[in-house]
Amino acid sequence: MSESPDQRVKAALASLEIEHELMQCDPQYADTAAFCEHYDIAVEDSANCILVVGKSDPRQYAACVLLADSRLDVNKVIRKKFATKKASFATAEETTQITGMIIGGVTPFDLPGDLPLWVDARVMTRESVVLGGGSRDLKVRVSPRVFELTPNTEIVEDLAKAAPTTP
Repeated sequence: MSESPDQRVKAALASLEIEHELMQCDPQYADTAAFCEHYDIAVEDSANCILVVGKSDPRQYAACVLLADSRLDVNKVIRKKFATKKASFATAEETTQITGMIIGGVTPFDLPGDLPLWVDARVMTRESVVLGGGSRDLKVRVSPRVFELTPNTEIVEDLAKAAPTTP
């Protein structure tokens, strides 16, 4: 029997030897806005891991970590990093196929070894961030210093832009 995403994430975090907190989460609140509201977590202390795709032949993939109060710059920064004419968010099916995780639980702590991990520089300014834990019922609070330890990781300036606020 193969390990669950939760078990693989726990093992990956243990191997990084960095202090972290595992947070159980009701799956109905796994999406960022609902999670932050329900569990009283500041949006700027929550981060998302999103799979993007460069539409070349063959297709290229990368996982991106950004604060929940921002938006990936897919049309400029991501596209340029892939050196392609077009880039977009991966579909839910692609995300599951590439990462083995479902939307709402994708984490940077159990990605395929050859998948680039691009972290927006703003993430590194936080004291801690809450990220997906590999499934919709687990989150991880950890120092962003963890990204100094994860494989295939690059800290990228302006990977994401602050989302516009509504008045």
